[in-house]
Amino acid sequence: MPPVPQQGHPAGLTVWQKLKMGAMMGAGVGLTMGFLFGSYSILRGGAGPRGILPTLSQYMLGSAATFSFFLAIGSVIRNDGELPPHLEAARMQLASPVMRSRAEGLSHMRLQWALEKQRRAS
Repeated sequence: MPPVPQQGHPAGLTVWQKLKMGAMMGAGVGLTMGFLFGSYSILRGGAGPRGILPTLSQYMLGSAATFSFFLAIGSVIRNDGELPPHLEAARMQLASPVMRSRAEGLSHMRLQWALEKQRRAS
């Protein structure tokens, strides 16, 4: 049975929107991690000849750029249900059976045992 089409939900995000969202999340994570590791490095080894603020900002910006780049690419690559509902239903019917719950797995296993007993009996 095909899934019921959902009404009122906006269309999926465009590639550009996914890229921007991943970059912004990566920048936030990177700035935070850069602040933590940069502060630790400055407290442990000193700020060096440039001073505290330039050293800390270098850690934060380098970390933010790295995280931003990889999260932007990862959010674009990720593919969550890009198929239309009727094609997704067809894919689920043709795909190998995936157990969604223990009860479904048990019923599938019992069905296989019954079929095996019938083949052996005949």
